[in-house]
Amino acid sequence: MNLLGIGSRIKHSEFGFGVVTNVDHKQYWVTFIESGLETIALNDTFETIEAVNDEVDAVSFMDVESSLKKILRKWSDATEITPIADKWRNGTLILQPQDANLSNKEIPIDTFFHKIVMVRDRIRVMEQKINSSKTLEDQDKIDLQQYITRIYGSLTTFNVLFKAKSDNFVGAKSK
Repeated sequence: MNLLGIGSRIKHSEFGFGVVTNVDHKQYWVTFIESGLETIALNDTFETIEAVNDEVDAVSFMDVESSLKKILRKWSDATEITPIADKWRNGTLILQPQDANLSNKEIPIDTFFHKIVMVRDRIRVMEQKINSSKTLEDQDKIDLQQYITRIYGSLTTFNVLFKAKSDNFVGAKSK
């Protein structure tokens, strides 16, 4: 069996398209477009789209990933993959009006969650642009940052939807 090198592109039946980011004696680390980083056994079944052989990476995947995230956050409004809590996956949000003559509105929770994540990510980009602004005075930056902190605080109700606590909205901490 020929091992795939770092940078090889594959298509997996469960995870879809991905790129090999690390290899050891038992498994490949593959970053998939839809599901993020997964490990798969060397003998797992997948289609090789483009093989890279004998590619050795002296820089760790974590270093590359961290650098790429910083660059993307600084220069774009690209969003990272933020998983929804398992208990809400494929659920439905039902909005029921008080008037019984009116019909309910049903929204897939995944769609609603995606909108919340987009709001959070755009607030983060706005925050970064404010902090890196060369035209705003320091006091203006502080004032705007306080408004952003209050916005995050207003959105903490939605933290129940996030799988990882590190993705939660955090407002001002009480002392």
